[in-house]
Amino acid sequence: MSDAPAVEISGLVKKYGRTTAVDGLSMRAERGLITAVLGPNGAGKTTTVEICEGYRRPDAGAVRVLGLDPCRDARALRPRVGVMLQSGGIPTSARAADYLGVLARFYASPLEPAMLIDRLGLGGSVRTPFRRLSGGQQQRLSLAAAVIGRPELVFLDEPTAGLDPQARHATWDLITGLRESGATVILTTHYLEEAERLADQVVIVDRGALVAAGTPAELTGSQGQLRFRAEPGLDTSGLHSALPLGATVKESPAGVYLIELPSGVDPQVVATVTAWCAEQGVLAHELRIETRSLEDVFLEMTGREMRA
Repeated sequence: MSDAPAVEISGLVKKYGRTTAVDGLSMRAERGLITAVLGPNGAGKTTTVEICEGYRRPDAGAVRVLGLDPCRDARALRPRVGVMLQSGGIPTSARAADYLGVLARFYASPLEPAMLIDRLGLGGSVRTPFRRLSGGQQQRLSLAAAVIGRPELVFLDEPTAGLDPQARHATWDLITGLRESGATVILTTHYLEEAERLADQVVIVDRGALVAAGTPAELTGSQGQLRFRAEPGLDTSGLHSALPLGATVKESPAGVYLIELPSGVDPQVVATVTAWCAEQGVLAHELRIETRSLEDVFLEMTGREMRA
């Protein structure tokens, strides 16, 4: 297997009229890993993935998928790449068992359709036309169609959108199974918990450009938080002085105290806080240790305002 990344993008630009959807984006997805591409609505992630899939041509920059050009080498890539679309692509009259059975015949070593139907909870609707399936069932059938050929690389666009908890967990198990079998997965999702749970690598895109990339652990960092409740209006200057260099202490809202430590929370920090509370003659309620989540990082990088 080549050491080159499964997907490599350099200086990608895509414009629609006067609107720049992708603005000099560079990123890579390593082979055999799950890479989550995150970004607010309109960030350019869907356009980027569509270019990688060969559905759109870039205006500038270079894109390589499994070492090939996704447009020029589309024919060579087709049997090696699986694509899950959010909508469309499956005939409205198709029935799950028949459709997957037909697809399986196009591949040398397909997954067993019956296994996919069972794992994705479609057993009760195998004879139901696609148009009559629920949104969640259509989503799961689209996923099965994307992976039935045992692709080396699979693009999954919002694979658990609209799914109930049981179906979401079954989908997660299937995605991790793809990685365990050696496949590369490119995942776009608005569920940051999903990205944090599944992804080996995370790429955050905003306004068509890369704003952050790394493993979930690298992006969230070692920063720790300690939070507790006590009577409002305490003078925390003495606590701040007793904590390690770089720590911050703030009260927000009233009576809720948040301590942030770049080096993380250790037993000595907890002892310092409880000792300070004892000196003040107050009892710390609901004292808990927290760490930054991927959602915290995402909001820091892209802002909290709603996008049209």
